[in-house]
Amino acid sequence: MKKIKISPSILSADFGQLGNEIKRLVDAGADMVHVDVMDGHFVPNLTIGPPVIKALKKNSSIPFDVHLMISPVHKYIEAYANAGADIITIHPEATDDLQKSINKIKEFKKKVGVSLNPETKVEVIKKFLNQIDMILIMSVNPGFGGQTFMPKVLDKIKELVNIRNQENFSFDIEIDGGINFENSKLAIKAGANILVSGTTIFKSNDGNIKKNIDLLRSI
Repeated sequence: MKKIKISPSILSADFGQLGNEIKRLVDAGADMVHVDVMDGHFVPNLTIGPPVIKALKKNSSIPFDVHLMISPVHKYIEAYANAGADIITIHPEATDDLQKSINKIKEFKKKVGVSLNPETKVEVIKKFLNQIDMILIMSVNPGFGGQTFMPKVLDKIKELVNIRNQENFSFDIEIDGGINFENSKLAIKAGANILVSGTTIFKSNDGNIKKNIDLLRSI
């Protein structure tokens, strides 16, 4: 099994103290910082753009895991790559040509992530799996924090693990959406090795980030 990594979502952080919040995550042992980018079009909400990511990156010694929930996504890849994203995750539905967008991410020497919404089938990305570094399984519908975890997506994780084993691929499997101390164990058991969590990490146990990260990582 791959090492379990924790990628806290700063969507649940104090936006007035984001630089300090990221330093707290680094000190608490987070493996990466998950940045949810929303455009008010592909998903209902609006969040942050490249200038903010560029400024925040100065506070981090760990990778920025940037999830682009924007459409059309292709023309924004360069801006987020230059802003400091280390992993750029896109949705197949948000690009006219997934192969072209994968190539664009690779041009900037960034890791390629592709996200599958709860209703999106693995089949959509099957022919690209040898080029993808990370698959992000959404366990809620993208666009809002604090939603309830959908256990049906665990079957998708198991399907991807089987394909990875059969084809000798090496992609990571990340899960995002309503992750807490209980369902994180189910996700790890199914084969996810990167957990994204916002509310649980920043709000549980009186905001003890280190304790919450350690609890999520344990099976």
